[in-house]
Amino acid sequence: MTALGEADRWANALEDLVEQLAPRFRRVEVRQRALSYLRGLLAPLERKNGWHLAEATGDRTPDALHDFLGRARWDAAAVRDDLQAYVSEHLGDADGVLVLDETGFLKKGTRSVGVKRQYSGTAGRTENCQVAVFLGYASRHGRALIDRALYLPEEWAADAGRRRLAGVPEGAGVCWCAARSPSRTR
Repeated sequence: MTALGEADRWANALEDLVEQLAPRFRRVEVRQRALSYLRGLLAPLERKNGWHLAEATGDRTPDALHDFLGRARWDAAAVRDDLQAYVSEHLGDADGVLVLDETGFLKKGTRSVGVKRQYSGTAGRTENCQVAVFLGYASRHGRALIDRALYLPEEWAADAGRRRLAGVPEGAGVCWCAARSPSRTR
């Protein structure tokens, strides 16, 4: 198959996946933004922050992306469950493995959820950062990210006011799965 044919096959598969996820997004605009966001995440970009993703998807600013991640109504847990079923169907193999990885996101401020001075494997030292745990699946058919959780340091978990200001729900423990980007602040 030619490179162009392979790219078309991947693009069609991505559109099929988003079509399967469509019931999780109440509005057609949100479904379209989900497809655009996924295209940006899959693009060969050196950095994948809001500005770079916006440029890759043809937007002038990251405002639409921020709206999708922060204000659009969609059920992140249901999308995750659908993704896991999709991965199982398309990549499932008796010899498949789960891959657990922690990643630190360096931060300058103190308002992003879970930020504190803590060890970051990404930086290789103690830094002001968030720490997230990711679960992947890998088999001879391919690999995919299938779950995530943001680590809440004890100071965050114990501070109801700070959690409320950052949008962390009541009862969230030290690992919290957010429907929004880990770096979103209010």
